[in-house]
Amino acid sequence: MAIPININDLINRRVVENARVEFKANWNPEPILHTICAFANDVDNWGGGYIVIGIEEIDGTPVFPIAGVTKNSVNNISKELLNICNLIDPRYIPVSDHVVFESKDLIVLWIPGGVNRPYKCPDRLSKPSGKSYYIRRLASTIKANAQDEHNLFALSEIIPFDDRTNPKADIEDLRPTLISNFLHEVKSGLYEPSKTLSLQSLALDMKIAEGPSEYLKPINVGLMFFNDRPDDYFRYARIEVVDKPDETGLGMTEKTFFGPLDRQLRDALAYIRNYIVKEKVIKYADVAEADRIYNYPYSAVEEALSNAVHHKDYQIPEPITLTVTLDKMEILSFPGPDKSITDEAMNSLRMVATRYRNRRVGEFLKELHLVEGRNTGIPSILRALESNGSPPPVFETDADRSFFRVTFLVQDAFLTGNNQAPLKQIKRRKKADVKSAIVDALLSGALSSQDLAIRVGYSTHRSGAFYRVVNELIEEGKIAYTIPDNPSDNNQKLYLVNS
Repeated sequence: MAIPININDLINRRVVENARVEFKANWNPEPILHTICAFANDVDNWGGGYIVIGIEEIDGTPVFPIAGVTKNSVNNISKELLNICNLIDPRYIPVSDHVVFESKDLIVLWIPGGVNRPYKCPDRLSKPSGKSYYIRRLASTIKANAQDEHNLFALSEIIPFDDRTNPKADIEDLRPTLISNFLHEVKSGLYEPSKTLSLQSLALDMKIAEGPSEYLKPINVGLMFFNDRPDDYFRYARIEVVDKPDETGLGMTEKTFFGPLDRQLRDALAYIRNYIVKEKVIKYADVAEADRIYNYPYSAVEEALSNAVHHKDYQIPEPITLTVTLDKMEILSFPGPDKSITDEAMNSLRMVATRYRNRRVGEFLKELHLVEGRNTGIPSILRALESNGSPPPVFETDADRSFFRVTFLVQDAFLTGNNQAPLKQIKRRKKADVKSAIVDALLSGALSSQDLAIRVGYSTHRSGAFYRVVNELIEEGKIAYTIPDNPSDNNQKLYLVNS
């Protein structure tokens, strides 16, 4: 059974975080069983994980060239996999896919967070033994201690909302064309088989439906991405953009974006990029290259709005709103940050979440390259604002964490009557800093030159400084084009080469 993710991106960890992918050089059933159990328990709501059998790793990094597994062993491994998974209590069977990568046979296991957690499995397979609960801690599988077990049982009462079945919807409410478009965009191996699969089979393969054949129901995340109007099921699942150029409301414009979460996010960002973000060019008498600054750096806005879509509670009947006034932009979403993020961490702009609210929403957005990898969003925002000479963002919530507001203050040069940005605000970056920013941006996946340039603070990939740094990184073998034989291809992207 093919899995709904691009195998090349998975192995090179362009989409899935390192801690959610484990490589095994050979079939070693006991540790693999423990890791399956740990991913299924999904103690941090990351969305489970993947095991790739046939690739050796050193310190979590895959070793190339890969050895793969022998063709003769594939069937035997699949049979033994089923046998050992029958030992998991309650029973849990991951999705298994036989793939060919770099002319080598691999077995890839997709282990989504289980709905019947907590799961436990035998400590030993070679002799009779007791069963224990296993969890993931960073990139390691460990046996749960007493406190971990307590947390697991507390989680057993809570299935993340985006991973619950929706009894008010029918399987026919999922749109096959939207599913097909998604699989094609992420270059999933499931795309070709999907053309002949029934909607029911396809939805089950993608884990966006659940239940017996006579009562098969869509999962909420399926309706969020593969139905034309998710707001029919989740009130106010939409983005509202309000532009108030005058305090009295004169000339105010409002735009509302509906549709699948990825579509409304893309449409809202395109509108913001075309109609909200403004540019100024500052030239200097003694410097050949001018500075380009923006009222709000697009990459910072993109990251903040994408995070709002990712972390919104879709049970709360409130939209995500982005409001622009003369001196600031505010992005308001509900609820606030998870309480694992302390007030001190939020005030110091070091927000590191230990648990995700929407594990499946995040998974789909990452596969579409619409959000960054785990806990990289805030550094990206800070870098973009600093590069633009903008003040740092302001994060606000209340004691109950009932809302979250991100405020970007307008760049000083765009304030009324200020036609010249103070030179000290424009921070000229060293080449090494630009290189580091490019590498960081590509950690979350391949990007077009235009998108990469915007991510690191340039207005266009045609900027001479950006172009020179990209070429140097290519010559150094650190990044490469996805289509090296045709540089002008419209689908051309840059990606990070494994070190």
